[in-house]
Amino acid sequence: MPIQSETELYEPIKQALERLGYEVKAEVNHCDVVAVRGDEPPLIVELKRSFNLPLLVQGIERQKLSDLVYVACEMPAKGRAPHGLAWSDLQRLCRMLGLGLITVQFYKRKKPAVDFLCHPEPYTPRHSKRGAQRLALEFRERSGDYNVGGSSQRKLVTAYREKSLHIAHLLRERGPLSPRELRELTGNPKAAAFLQDNYYRWFQRVSRGVYALAPEGQTALATYSHVVSELLRAKA
Repeated sequence: MPIQSETELYEPIKQALERLGYEVKAEVNHCDVVAVRGDEPPLIVELKRSFNLPLLVQGIERQKLSDLVYVACEMPAKGRAPHGLAWSDLQRLCRMLGLGLITVQFYKRKKPAVDFLCHPEPYTPRHSKRGAQRLALEFRERSGDYNVGGSSQRKLVTAYREKSLHIAHLLRERGPLSPRELRELTGNPKAAAFLQDNYYRWFQRVSRGVYALAPEGQTALATYSHVVSELLRAKA
C-alpha cells in the first residue's frame, strides 16, 4: 500500500545519507531534512508522498539556502512515475531546475530501497539545430492555422496533409494525372513522392505513371473541406 505520510520517507533517507558519511537532522529551519558532512555545504531534502508541483516549489525555495537540494518521494510498488510520465522525464525536469531526485520504494518483508535518480548540478540545455530547422520549416509550409492548441487524440492538419489534400483535390477535379502534371499544378517538387508513398492511402495508380483519387481520398476531401477551401483561396 502507498505510504500514508511523507514522514515515512525520513528514516530510510536518513540512513542512506548516514551511510554516505553525513550527519542528519530533521526539521531544521523549516527544511524537512538537513545533512552535513565535514566542511561541505549543507544538503537539504524536501519530502512528499508523491512527485508533484508543491514538492518542486519547496525544492526551489530551499535553493536560497544551499546548492545541494534534493526532492524525495515514494517509488510506487509498480514503479510507475506519476502523471503518465516516465522517471527519465522527471529526472530531466529536476536537472533543469538544479534539483536532485530521490525515491524510496517500500517492501513488505525487506528494508526500503533508496535511489538517488539524479543529483543537483548546473543545467545547460542542449539545443537541436535540426529540430529547430524542422520546426521553422513546418511553420512556413502550413498555409493556415487549422488546429487547436492542446489537442490530443485527433488528426492534425500538418503541412504534409495540406499538400496531400491539394493533390487529392486536383485529382478529383481533373481526373487521373501524372506526377509531372501534379508537380507543375501544385508547385510541389516532391509530388511524385506523395503519390508513391501514398501515406494516407488517398491515391491509386491506374496505369504506369498515372494516378487517380482513391475512395479514401474522396472521404478525406469531405472531412477536410474547410482546409481545401482555404488552400484554394490562399493559392488564388
